[in-house]
Amino acid sequence: MNSETVMQELEALSKERMKKIYMSNGAHEPLFGVATGAMKPIAKKIKIDQQLAEELYATGNYDAMYFAGIIANPKGMTAEDYDRWLDSAYFYMLSDYVVAVTLSESDIAQEVADKWIASGEELRMSAGWSCYCWLLGSRKDEEFSESKLSEMLDLVKDTIHDAPERTKSAMNNFIETVGVSFKPLTDKALETAKQVGTVEMRREGKKNSPLNATAAIEKAMEKDRIGFKRRYVRC
Repeated sequence: MNSETVMQELEALSKERMKKIYMSNGAHEPLFGVATGAMKPIAKKIKIDQQLAEELYATGNYDAMYFAGIIANPKGMTAEDYDRWLDSAYFYMLSDYVVAVTLSESDIAQEVADKWIASGEELRMSAGWSCYCWLLGSRKDEEFSESKLSEMLDLVKDTIHDAPERTKSAMNNFIETVGVSFKPLTDKALETAKQVGTVEMRREGKKNSPLNATAAIEKAMEKDRIGFKRRYVRC
């Protein structure tokens, strides 16, 4: 399949309702409004095709950019490639759910995510923290440095309330994910969540979103789900 054929197939799957949902979250034209699950049959036919992924991502069409993440070759992309993709990720559903997800399946994930977290730029920071969430939720605990993650929890505690809005959400998710998916620091993550308390994330044109990781960690404890790992990150 070529990019033109994929675009035609994606357009045929468009739903006005999905388009409105995506736009209410920050997407803008061009986009079709395709449910992510509806993309799976096309992805199964293509499997992995980095060149096609690059062509689709470059269209600027939200649905094509999302689909590009599904068929990309994460380990075949360089740090510069990920930076380039993030440069075009104009809202959080691209930065956190396409670029960060794709990065999380690469061998350079932590290295790149660390750089993004230190950037001071809202969506880069958000993508960096989100990448760690995808990593922690899918990789073995032994692949991480406990001391490093502990220091990252301290950084979240000290800076989350003054962080950019979308970064607040990703940082809150980080506390929760460490608590649920990284057993060695579950207790510290819970304590951090309690110390942080509720974080108000302001959203343009919408009500503020109160964020608090405490309940999610405690619920996972009650249901004996501490240590949860997902088999797949990408669709």
